[in-house]
Amino acid sequence: MAGGAFADGATLKRAHLYEYKTTSYFIFSCLVAAMGGSLFGYDLGVSGGVTSMDDFLRKFFPDVYRRKQKHLHETDYCKYDNQTLTLFTSSLYFGALVFTFAASHLTRSKGRRASIIFGSLSFFFGAIINAFAMNVAMLIIGRLLLGVGIGFSNQAVPLYLSEMAPAKSRGRYNQLFQLTTCLGILVANLVNYGTEKIHPWGWRLSLGSATIPAILMGVGALFLPETPNSLVEQGKLEKGRKVLEKVRGHI
Repeated sequence: MAGGAFADGATLKRAHLYEYKTTSYFIFSCLVAAMGGSLFGYDLGVSGGVTSMDDFLRKFFPDVYRRKQKHLHETDYCKYDNQTLTLFTSSLYFGALVFTFAASHLTRSKGRRASIIFGSLSFFFGAIINAFAMNVAMLIIGRLLLGVGIGFSNQAVPLYLSEMAPAKSRGRYNQLFQLTTCLGILVANLVNYGTEKIHPWGWRLSLGSATIPAILMGVGALFLPETPNSLVEQGKLEKGRKVLEKVRGHI
């Protein structure tokens, strides 16, 4: 005897509610949120290029610059062996590691959108400080703020995309984060290629350009809806239902 499941009349009447349309509202929400990956990707790509620019090294790390010039036509091995330079590079990851715990609390209590906005603001101010840095301390403070921004956005964005996307295509839309990360790396390398020829402040342009994805994500996030899952967690059931209907194209 064949097995199966039976649906009553009430269930069949609700069947259309489980269908969805790919609405412009949904696409906009996913694209804006996915910009969080470009923050991470841009910084991954830009830092390596900037730390090899002569103008940057001459201003902040003269010992590294002299060692690089002394062994200009030799291997790069140990040319950049400098604890302060390492601190500059790694401070971003330290900031991201520490503040990702705070990000999880904010994401849970205030919503995914709040973490996305906070992350973009922190990243923006970090990029501004780096672009106008006059000493190593300003560079490190800027990098820490960039790390805070990445800690918040990398924690909230994949969650936002997962909760906004229909279960049937969740994996597809979640890949937007990885896509924008790779695009951020590509753009950063192209920017470095151009700014390296701008003396003596090309490195400032490279670091300052990180404000562009931060502005795009921050301003766009002001118009983002909170995810239905988050609204339900906060006890806002009716608002969560309305957002879900709008995202899925039921209204």
